[in-house]
Amino acid sequence: MVAIALLVLVGAVISFPVWAQNAGPPESATWNGLKGDVFGQKTIEPANGIVSIDAPKRAEDAAIVPVDLHFKTDAGTGRVKTVTLIVDENPSPVAAVFKFGPDAGVTHLATRLRVNAYSYVRAIAETEDGKLHMTETFVKASGGCSAPAMKNTDEALANLGKMKLRVFSSKTSGMEPMTRATEMQLMIRHPNNSGLQMDQITRYYIPAHFIQGLTVSQGNRLIMSMEGGISISEDPNFRFEFDAKPGEDIKVEAADTEGKQFKDEWPLESSSL
Repeated sequence: MVAIALLVLVGAVISFPVWAQNAGPPESATWNGLKGDVFGQKTIEPANGIVSIDAPKRAEDAAIVPVDLHFKTDAGTGRVKTVTLIVDENPSPVAAVFKFGPDAGVTHLATRLRVNAYSYVRAIAETEDGKLHMTETFVKASGGCSAPAMKNTDEALANLGKMKLRVFSSKTSGMEPMTRATEMQLMIRHPNNSGLQMDQITRYYIPAHFIQGLTVSQGNRLIMSMEGGISISEDPNFRFEFDAKPGEDIKVEAADTEGKQFKDEWPLESSSL
């Protein structure tokens, strides 16, 4: 799915929108043309509280726009099994597709995106009954996909693929350890080059080079996986809440577009839950 969206890279230079000084955004003609390519003829229903999205209305930094997603399990539809994150006006609109394990209990996911022009940012969740539910928010940002990297090339390569995991202990009382939700933050050092950034010395475009695949598991069960694209910011960062099992290690495997593989593992003690 992300690979299909990458075809939109042609014509990536986007001018400042004429309507920018108006009160509100127009309907997205881009989305009307895009949704069939991504989801075919499937009906996309309103979110109805199953998925919600939060992002700044005007981004401080278009290359690092925080996006928060929350999921609610509905008795009629069951859990959210996948969510597709889309930035309408980006050269490659599909930022990422996340899949969640059947017993992971993921209720929250946050990451950081590049936003190239004033755009709707959308989250389309697929529930167990096969239905799609969409929510969106409008973000005012410009130039995120072509913004220069924050780190120089030598530093980025020296730390390529290094990972860090932070655990935020749950304070929920009255819950058994096997069902207690735990929040974690995964940080991966990687330039995630978009292919639209220019080397400030050579004045040539830097080839696209980004984290393409990611899997987070605990023991032998899947927590979540991701198929990513150029819209995920430099040094990918994911914060997520799920149902953790004490005593089972957290494992992360990632792969980038150059075929490099990165792995790490952390113990999860009962005391941290």
